Amino acid sequence: MTSLIEVENIGKTYGSVIALSDVSTVVNAGEVTCVLGDNGAGKSTLIKILAGVHQHDQGSFKVEGDEIKFSSPREALDRGIATVYQDLAVVPLMSVWRNFFLGSEPTTKFGFLDRKKGREITKKALSDMGIDLRDVEQPVGTLSGGERQCVAIARAVHFGAKVLILDEPTAALGVKQAGVVLKYVAQARDRGLGVVLITHNPHHAYPVANRFLLLKRGRALGSYEKNEIDINELTRQMAGGAELEALEHELRGVEA
Repeated sequence: MTSLIEVENIGKTYGSVIALSDVSTVVNAGEVTCVLGDNGAGKSTLIKILAGVHQHDQGSFKVEGDEIKFSSPREALDRGIATVYQDLAVVPLMSVWRNFFLGSEPTTKFGFLDRKKGREITKKALSDMGIDLRDVEQPVGTLSGGERQCVAIARAVHFGAKVLILDEPTAALGVKQAGVVLKYVAQARDRGLGVVLITHNPHHAYPVANRFLLLKRGRALGSYEKNEIDINELTRQMAGGAELEALEHELRGVEA
């Protein structure tokens, strides 16, 4: 089976600054690839390459077996790669259904905005994802952070995404809201999409992910299938367990 996305030894430099170096992973249909790392780990650089914002200058990037170097996010979108960034790119004062279509609004045969069709399609697309909104005419700014994430996910699924990249979708959410978003991540996965989940929280990543890519300072700290690592070891590596142990040993030596 050909992977939806395959990156091998991919790298990106900005002048003398190495933002990413020798990173490899795959994204398969119906699976979640989770990219973990603290701030400055290289997560944003990796997803911007996958999303067509930046071009890699080392390694190989394949989409469904084709070697690719996107020159714009539109090219990535045309190949079925949709990215939902942290800021969600929504217009808070505009209705849910208008945000759902934003730039791709349905029109009547006379070229006018088809509000009825827009509302019906939005309601059905959200309902298919298990999202039951009271009113799709309400401003998107009145929704909770979790609900907004879910609208953005449903929008990407509706417009034919094969790969869904989610940039820290649970970062600013409480426990319950984060759980809601993760449920819809699992639904997107179960509908056959390949999902790239960016997070710094292993407890959000572990329940839904099939594989984990750990980044640190632009390099891969480790790459694991789910059956190769448990939540405790994943958390230890994310927290810099080996470094903490070395520091503890060093501090004990100083005290002695």
